[in-house]
Formats: sequence, C-alpha cells, structure tokens
Amino acid sequence: MELPSDSLMQTNKLGQAGENAAAQYLLSHNFRLLTQNWRYRQKEIDLIAQFHDTLVIVEVKTRSSDRFGESWQGINRRKQRFLIEAANAYVEKHSWSGPVRFDVIGICHDPYRLEHIEDAFYPF
Repeated sequence: MELPSDSLMQTNKLGQAGENAAAQYLLSHNFRLLTQNWRYRQKEIDLIAQFHDTLVIVEVKTRSSDRFGESWQGINRRKQRFLIEAANAYVEKHSWSGPVRFDVIGICHDPYRLEHIEDAFYPF
C-alpha cells in the first residue's frame, strides 16, 4: 500500500480545516448543522444544514491562496450534478419535504477570507 504524499496530506488538512471553519461560520449565523461529510455512493456533501425551513447543501472550497482564482470557481457542472444527486438521496432517505438550496462557502487562507454564496446554483 502506497502512503499519501506530504502535499496530499497537507491538502487534506487544509480541506478539513476549511470545512470546520465553514461549520463554525454556519452555526454562528443561526444554521442548524445536520451532518458533515455525508456520503452517497462515491459522492460526498461537505455540510448539510437547516436554515429556518430550508435544507441547505453546502459545498466548501478551501485554498491556501487566491493566486489561482477564487476557490468557488472549482465547482463545475459535473460537481454540481454530483451534489444534486447526493442531495436527492439525502432528501429521500430523510423524507425531507421542504425547500432545498445549494450554497458554496469559499475559504482563502492567505489572506484569510470566507465567502458564503447562497443559492450558488440551482438543480438542472
């Protein structure tokens, strides 16, 4: 078995730190955190929260710097389809009947910045 490279481990740590920061941000803004890293097949939803009567599916994108653009720009149509499919499975499994929205939280570490984009995309 091959061990992950140091850069991969650093990326994973950065991503986990970003998800934790995003979870704390949501909690401080009156979201109710339902789950973190929810899996459906090979798909994963970073955070699932509830805000009032709305189920909020949150994709967290973390980068060490903004040298290569905004972190949220990494969410292409393929990733959106994965999130929609996983969200549909979550809704079905938990018999959710209220509205659902897809948010993105982009985090840059140098300089530190957190951007919350509500309704970042809509199911297609």
